[in-house]
Amino acid sequence: MPDLSERLDEALSDVPIVAILRGIEPEDAIAVSEIVFAAGIRVIEVPLNSPRPFESIERLASAFAGRAIVGAGTVLSADDARAVAASGGKIAVAPNTDPTVIGAAIEAGVEPLPGWMTVSEALAAYAAGARHLKLFPASTVGAGHIAAARAVLPNDTRLLAVGGVGAENSREWADAGIDGYGIGSELYKPGRSLNDIGARANACVAALRRGQ
Repeated sequence: MPDLSERLDEALSDVPIVAILRGIEPEDAIAVSEIVFAAGIRVIEVPLNSPRPFESIERLASAFAGRAIVGAGTVLSADDARAVAASGGKIAVAPNTDPTVIGAAIEAGVEPLPGWMTVSEALAAYAAGARHLKLFPASTVGAGHIAAARAVLPNDTRLLAVGGVGAENSREWADAGIDGYGIGSELYKPGRSLNDIGARANACVAALRRGQ
């Protein structure tokens, strides 16, 4: 049976998108995620600065068991990482590189996705045990940053880009060697209708597939 890291790679293999549902209410989480899932997205993140995030994660982990990988974003402490695991989440996405959080996530059976900007941060995250690294904010450095980092990072490192990355510029990021994209406001904002979210999700998936 594949381990969690391999399962995440598999979930990103066809549609390399992590749907970031920032601000979602637990009561809306399943309906919105079903729309996102129908578009082909298999990784769903609920940032911890959303209302009652662990309740949303718990609901989603139950509803999408065996279908999608669900977890948290903005994971800033070891306690948060452990709480993600207790809620049934499988990924702990962070905006920064904190070896303590990475270690706590791994110990709790959760795949860490720490944020990095410099190669030093990326290598520190890798040394702490992370294999999926999130370039954030990606738009401030550009796709060339990925290509340069690839030259020195271990071959089993998976790189995702978040922040100013989406359907319109996916081609240049794909050419640079990106493995996945975190897409938030382009896809979901509180108050959007399910029809609007579905149309946006389908457009993102179609554009990223063309860009691969």
